[in-house]
Amino acid sequence: MPSEATEVQVRSGVEGDLDALTDLYNHYVRETPITFDTAPFTPEERRPWLLSHPEDGPYRLKVAVDGTFQGNSQRILGYATSSPYRAKPAYSTSVEVTVYLAPGAGGRGIGTLLYKALFASLADEDVHRAYAGIAQPNEASTRLHERFGFRPVGTYREVGRKFGRYWDVAWYEKEL
Repeated sequence: MPSEATEVQVRSGVEGDLDALTDLYNHYVRETPITFDTAPFTPEERRPWLLSHPEDGPYRLKVAVDGTFQGNSQRILGYATSSPYRAKPAYSTSVEVTVYLAPGAGGRGIGTLLYKALFASLADEDVHRAYAGIAQPNEASTRLHERFGFRPVGTYREVGRKFGRYWDVAWYEKEL
């Protein structure tokens, strides 16, 4: 029987997504150097992160879901966020952005859909620059960011240690 393509929808993240978003992020914590967190989170530990991304303002959470329901929820395929770049007030017009995709969801244009929605939601906000740190190597993330007009600004060499080795992080910026 042929499989039907599922429609991907992008929407703001909501509290009901917390368990699935935590599971998705924990995959990267446990299995990859893409995040430098080293211990998995519980949903309660991730709740402040979720609540720091309201539906308005410069700090957003966009979630990609497939168009079909499994019980009362939709399967989360990935998410994108804009978060504070640094805590000091003069940085308030800069955001750090990121995309995380569910295992097996890469190569389907979901990261592109998420960033389109995220940057559209930031268009009327008082945000001047977006920054992204990409643990190296990560060709897919580099291509995604360059497709959205991010330019490299520098690399922190061996800035993080995970899985018994040091990792570089390349930093990119985009004018908004």
